Amino acid sequence: MNAWLQHWLSDWDREMNPDWWVVLGVMLIVGAGAWLGMRLLDAVGRRALADAPVLSVLRRVTRGPAMLLAPLMAWSLVLATASDQLAGVVGVRRLVTVSIVFAMTWLLIRAVQATGEIVALLRPASHSDNLSARRLLTQTRIISRTLASIIALLGIALALMTFPQVRHVGASLLASAGLAGIVAGLAARPLLANFIAGLQIGLTQPIRLDDVVIIEGEWGRIEEITGTYVVVAIWDERRLIVPLEWWTQHPFQNWTRNTSQILGTVFLWLDYRQSVPALRQEMERFVRAHPLWDGRVCELEVTEATERAMQVRCLVSCRDSSQSWKLRCAVREHLIGFIQANHPDGLPQLRITPLDQAPMGM
Repeated sequence: MNAWLQHWLSDWDREMNPDWWVVLGVMLIVGAGAWLGMRLLDAVGRRALADAPVLSVLRRVTRGPAMLLAPLMAWSLVLATASDQLAGVVGVRRLVTVSIVFAMTWLLIRAVQATGEIVALLRPASHSDNLSARRLLTQTRIISRTLASIIALLGIALALMTFPQVRHVGASLLASAGLAGIVAGLAARPLLANFIAGLQIGLTQPIRLDDVVIIEGEWGRIEEITGTYVVVAIWDERRLIVPLEWWTQHPFQNWTRNTSQILGTVFLWLDYRQSVPALRQEMERFVRAHPLWDGRVCELEVTEATERAMQVRCLVSCRDSSQSWKLRCAVREHLIGFIQANHPDGLPQLRITPLDQAPMGM
């Protein structure tokens, strides 16, 4: 094996133009210098941009593509000055050019994707009333992903156009699209539908990141919006994956469309002997002292009456749906305990009258 490798290297060394060794040596030196220069520039930038979070994010996400692009650009300059008589120099130039196109595409995609992180940094959505921040973050992520897809397609197209043979084949395919174009369009219909739905969602904002929604009978929050689907985090830690197209064709509930504030209801079935004013007074006392109440709405009303019991509705307001759920549970538990302790006759009862005590005629 070693003898064969030495024989192959000796043959390659005899056939290779000596000028290639000079070109390769210069490429090695210049490429290493460009890479070290980028490392030094990155270290300086890390210190200089420590107090500039936006530029720090941009530096961090573009660091990898920049480290690759710098040596490639240096190699391209060296090959441009090399003689055209060198065997294989045209192919090497084309390979480096394609690599530069892909590296620049990668750099632009990373820069576009960084906008979502920058927006989240400038407009955090951590506080409860974060409607404007979530709207801006949703639009930024959807638009940045769309731009990244377009940049990727353009990068692949530019890379292919560096090969005359492929460019000629591409022109022939476009000239004879016909039926193939129709078939491809039908096959890509779900992808195009989701793409258009994504743009529609990004512009019209029926849903945003961290919105509280009711979908397919499930309560959850919008956790992620991708280019093809939406991830809804259900309250019990399940995940519901919904295609983008679904959101534009089916009705759903959005509890945080305009504001995170929400009204919560508690329904109780009580006997007619229960004093409604006393229950209303106790409910108002408890809710007004509770830290989850936002101070807007606190009402108790009889909403239905049957031959056996009456239905009482307690209406309370909160800053968001999570706090509303906790306050509703607290109100329900407290009122049941209050009725048990102070008005036991107010609990629902089933009355049975013996026949010997029933009025005449029954």
